[in-house]
This record gives sequence, structure tokens and C-alpha cells, in this order.
Amino acid sequence: MITETYNYGEWPSPISGGDVARKHVGLAFPVAAGDSIWWQEIRPEEGGRQAVVRQGPDGSRADLLPLPWNARTRVHEYGGTSYLPLPDGGFVFANFADQRLYRVRENGTAPAEPDPLTPAPDEVAADRFADFVLAPSGDEVWCVRERQAGGRIARAIVAVPLDGSATDDGGNVRVLVSGSDFYAFPAPSPDDTKLAFICWDHPRMPWDGTELRVAVIGEPGQQVIMGGEHESVLAPAWRDDRSLYVVSDRSGWWNLYVAGLDGSVRALCPREEEFAAPLWQLGMHPYVVLGDGRIAASHGAGAGRLGVLDPGTGQLTDLDLGYEAFSPWLSASGQTVAAIAGGPAVPPSVVRVSIPAAAGQAASVRELRRETDDLPDRGYLPAPRAARLTGPDGSVVHAVVYPPAHPAAAAPDGELPPYIVWVHGGPTAHVLPRLDLEKAFFTSRGIGIIDVNYGGSSGYGRAYRERLRGQWGVVDVADVMTAVLALAEAGEADGKRLGIRGGSAGGWTALAAITSGIGAAGTPEAGVFAAATSYFGVSDLRGFAAQTHDFESRYLDGLIGPLPDCEDLYAERAPVGHVSKLTCPVLLLQGLDDPIVPPAQAESIAADLAAHDIPHAYLPFAGESHGFRRAENIITSLEAELSFYGQIMGFTPPGVPRVPLTGG
Repeated sequence: MITETYNYGEWPSPISGGDVARKHVGLAFPVAAGDSIWWQEIRPEEGGRQAVVRQGPDGSRADLLPLPWNARTRVHEYGGTSYLPLPDGGFVFANFADQRLYRVRENGTAPAEPDPLTPAPDEVAADRFADFVLAPSGDEVWCVRERQAGGRIARAIVAVPLDGSATDDGGNVRVLVSGSDFYAFPAPSPDDTKLAFICWDHPRMPWDGTELRVAVIGEPGQQVIMGGEHESVLAPAWRDDRSLYVVSDRSGWWNLYVAGLDGSVRALCPREEEFAAPLWQLGMHPYVVLGDGRIAASHGAGAGRLGVLDPGTGQLTDLDLGYEAFSPWLSASGQTVAAIAGGPAVPPSVVRVSIPAAAGQAASVRELRRETDDLPDRGYLPAPRAARLTGPDGSVVHAVVYPPAHPAAAAPDGELPPYIVWVHGGPTAHVLPRLDLEKAFFTSRGIGIIDVNYGGSSGYGRAYRERLRGQWGVVDVADVMTAVLALAEAGEADGKRLGIRGGSAGGWTALAAITSGIGAAGTPEAGVFAAATSYFGVSDLRGFAAQTHDFESRYLDGLIGPLPDCEDLYAERAPVGHVSKLTCPVLLLQGLDDPIVPPAQAESIAADLAAHDIPHAYLPFAGESHGFRRAENIITSLEAELSFYGQIMGFTPPGVPRVPLTGG
């Protein structure tokens, strides 16, 4: 193939914004039920709705939920698993529009129309449901209910009858446990007499401290088995009538334990690795018990391998299946595991893993669905590499580098590529080297990306997460600067064309990095970044604390400090109020229906930028919430971002509309 010379940022690419939006279907929440595998698909071309799909052992695939139904729950606003397969072949789901529970019955070869299971509340979507499990009796669904009424929010674990008898007045929805601010992981015992669950209260987040409790069904009182203010316990699963498997970070890492009702606790496989992930969405199962009693688990330090653990010996054997990263969403039926897996060369995919019960036999995997079916030539896809960097204080900073990649384009001699720091949200999320068309949209045009697991990220133990305690806007900013400046110092990136982009908490870090004046060495430094893009990022801490939803309403207590004691610190750290003539140009992208980071956050920083005549653009998107789901808006935002970088960094990307900037 003939190589031609183009400036970085102007390489001709076959990957369009439409390819990223339309060829990408979000895959989530796999469930193994009998001999079938179920999952959900987030479809941008259908307005971002969540469909329910089932594939049988013969490979036949059925789309079970036609438009306009949307199986998406709003519990905690981040939702989670929003459906439950039933033994009759039907399923229960939470409908996004009204948040009521519905049942779909199997009707020959096709599902019937959904029937409501819960009453319509006085206020639309006031009652929300998630984290479903079939009751031992088989005639109820047990789940977490979030009720919003009269300005108050209350949560409980409830029992919803499957016969529809609760639709009249709600009197038949039984409350099983209540009294805590938050609940997760309802788990009935094998003898049908007890219910295990996880709970926690404000101001803790579930990665700070939770409790594993057990209640005797129909009797008052709850027994605390494990956990507390400084221990995060997750994902209980009954081992027998008197003990449970559970994940705890009491060692500094989320490891697997067996906990007895008599108070005994034993580590199954102690390692400096994570066997779980932060509980942002309900219904997560990072491990599952197989039919032969062994445990399949997603685990690793900054990774997610799939291994099989013998709970008797503690021996953990990793499976060589051709996928380098398994998400912590597993489900099992007998010896079959349903999972989402991918890697640097394979996009996230729904896979069916068969694990033989007999020793010495190899596991096998069958790929059922890819997020992206139609990939461009491999030459247009970057080859990510993990990087371990050292911060100015000697701390470790983890990152993934995606260099520019093109099979037939090269830059002029002596030119270095622009690089954009990608800052993940959470801030407890973490990133892995993986195939991602959204990144390839930029790298195939000659723009490098460094994805940073800054201090506060998960995947590296509790101490790494705790680096951000009280230091949000300091540690994260220093770490992203350390990462990108290391590339510039190594001669891989143009130090004058460094950008930063992030969504949600990542948007906060991007805005803080260009307004805080904190340099990579901890000294005042301006001009590290030439451009910044914020997708629905936090800009006004005091406003965020007052405006955001209940789940995160006290999150800043740990990230910054409690109010009103830390009022001055909230003002000092916030990007709003710290825009100056040294602030670089900014692109702001915001969903107008966002309950987590409301539009007021983007509007306030836009006003501050305008007051200082800083070049910027503010693009609001009607109908979008926290994360863009609609194809047309994904396309618009990507093209605007590319055009923005070109205008600021001195290149003209071909075929992309010019986003108008104000100021300057």
C-alpha cells in the first residue's frame, strides 16, 4: 500500500461519526437461564433504548421487546440489570417511560404484549425497581424498590406478585426489609427461610463501606454478618443454609470470602487483586457459583481475567479463551457462564463459556454478539499499550496509550502528533486496553489518546482508590498531567498540542486541570493543555452538591469534605470562579435531561468562559441524559470535538462540519 503524507489530524479515515454511533450497540447484563443466554442491547439508532435479546442453544436469536418498550431502570439514576428471565420462557422488566414493572409471557414462538405488575404511582416514575431475583415460591419477584414521593426518597427490598394483583393499589407489594438508605443484592437462602442483602447509608458510597445482613423472612430484625463504615462488602451468594460467599475489601483488595451466620469469616483466595468493581449499577455479579460447586470469577489488578476457583483448596485457574478482559457481570446456569468479554483486538462481546465439571478438560467459548460487527481494516485501529508512570510525589499512575494508526498515511518529517488525555468518569471507574471505535475515530486521523487510571480509579486496591479522598481536583489533575507530559518528554507527543477530555467526573477533572493552576510537579503551571472538552462535567461543586440526585448527594463528603465545614474548599477547587486569561479554549457538551450533572453546571462554566472572552462552544442536547444514547447526538458531538481540536491545534480535518466558537 502506498503511503502518503498528511498533517496529523488530517489523515483520511474511513471511520465516521456515523460508524461509531450506528455500528456500535452497547451490550450489557448477560444472563444464563436454562440452555439460553439473554442480554440487553443499547441501540443508538432506536433512540438509545435498551432491548432484551435471547439466544438459544441452536443459535437462533429472538428480539423480545419491540418498540416503544425500553427495559431500563432509573434506580440510583444509573440503573443496572432491568430484566429477569422466568422459568416459563417469559420475563419481567422495568419500563423506562413509567418505571413500572411488566411481565412478558411466552406465547408460542413469540412473546406476548407486556402486562403491568406494579400500579401506576401518582407521579410518573415515582416507583422504580431493579436488582431482580425470583422468590423461592416462584410466584413473586424480589427486588430493590426506590420510591420518590413528597420530596423524600425511600428504598426497600420488596416482593412483587407475578399474577398482576399489585396493580390496583399496591397493597400486595410486600416490604421484606427497609430502614437503610440503600439496598442491593437480595439473595434468598436455599431453605427459603432467610434473605441476605447488602445495605449502606449516607454519606457512604458502596465502595466506602457497606454491610452484609441476613433477615429471617417474616420476622423482625436483621443480623449483621460483615462490613461496616470502612469495609466494602458486595455480591453475597448462599453456599448453604448457614454460610455465604461474599466479596470484601477488608484486606485492601476486593477478595472472595465465605462468611458463616455464626460470625466466622474465611478468605478463599487472598490476593492483591480485585474480584469485584464499584457498585455504580445494581445487579452486578463479579463471580458465580457453578453447578459443580466451583466459582467462576472475573479478577485481576487493573484487568479482568476469567478464572475458576475451587473454594475448598483456594486454587484459582485462569481460562485461556482468547479474550483479555471480562466485565464483572457474570451469570451461570450449571456449568455455563454468560459474560461480556473483549480485548485490544476484539470489541466487547456476549460470550457463552462452557466449563467442564471433569478435571483436565478445557473450557470452551462461543461468541454470540459483538458490539461492533463491521470493523475497518486493522491498520486503522490503534494498538493500545499499558503504561505505568511515576508521579512527582513518587506515586504510580496507570494509563493506556493509543498511538495514531493508519495503513497508508504518514506525517511530515519532524512533526509530532497531538495527544488527548481521556479522563474516565466515576471517578472510581477504570479503563483497560480494548478495541474502541470511538478512539479509532481520532487515532485513525492522526490524533493520539492516553487513557489515564488516575488516583481514585478502581482495579488497583482500596489504597489506590483512597488516594482521591479529600483530594478531588488535586490528585486526579496531577496524575493526568503527569501522564501526558511523560509522552511529550519522551518525544511521542507534541507538547504544544495536548488536549484533555472527560465525561461526568472526568469532565470535572478536565475543567479543573485548565483552571486550578496545579502543574504536574505540584507547582503553579499554566498552558499544559491547549484545549479541553467536557461531556456533562461538574464545574460548580456547591451547586452540584445541591442539585444532583440522591445516590451521589453526599459523595463530595469523601471527595472534598463535608459541608458546611469545607465551604471554602468547595469554592477554591471549583472550575467556576477560576477561569482566567490563561484558561485554554473549551468545548462543552451537555444533555438537557441530565439528573446527575444538571445543565446548570455546563451553563455556569460557559458564562464564566464568556465573561473572560475565552474561545468556547456550548452544545446542549435535548432528550439526552447522563451519557448520550441517540445516534444523531453521538455523531454531532464527535464531529464537533474533532473540529474543535482542529481549530485550536492547527489542522483541518476533512469532511467535518466546523463547530462555531464564541470568544477570543
